Amino acid sequence: MKEELRSNGKPRLPPGQHIAKRFPILQKGSVVHLDRETYKLTLEGEIENPMTFTLQDLENLEDKEIVADIHCVTSWSKFNTKWGGISFSTLFKILNPKEVAHFVEFYCADEGFTTTVPIERLKADNAILALTYEGLPINNQHGGPVRPIIPDLYLYKSAKWVIKIMFLKEDRLGYWERGGYSNKADPWKEQRYSYHD
Repeated sequence: MKEELRSNGKPRLPPGQHIAKRFPILQKGSVVHLDRETYKLTLEGEIENPMTFTLQDLENLEDKEIVADIHCVTSWSKFNTKWGGISFSTLFKILNPKEVAHFVEFYCADEGFTTTVPIERLKADNAILALTYEGLPINNQHGGPVRPIIPDLYLYKSAKWVIKIMFLKEDRLGYWERGGYSNKADPWKEQRYSYHD
């Protein structure tokens, strides 16, 4: 069978990955169940307009859908996943990040879990703050009600159960990164562990 290619002519499946028929459920601890009626997302740090959004506030901002291939560091990939939510460009217009904001840190309700990505990664056309998966609100197992989806990085950078987003001048290692996973997390470079950085 002919290998599928991306629009840039490179292989669609990153090295060391295999296609998953189902969507595996993985996290560092137990599945978190957030009350969607009282959910709040706090955005602060190096931004001109710190804000707190309810889930309804976020739903009112929904402006984007993507269909993306996602890749887990544990070696499975799932093609053509459909996500809906808010483009980071829309959020940035509201929050107005300062020039010194070079990184974005996601804090999760899964206690102790954080991960940080360069702000430039969130400016990609296929990166969104997701509220829906396959046309429905993201369920608890897959990190709902809110999670970033950053398809160009391994999935641990698309943190589940996000409750706070912090804009930073400097990078900080997150939960898995402190444990030895790559902070760069590029699936096509197979940056799984920190010694690949």
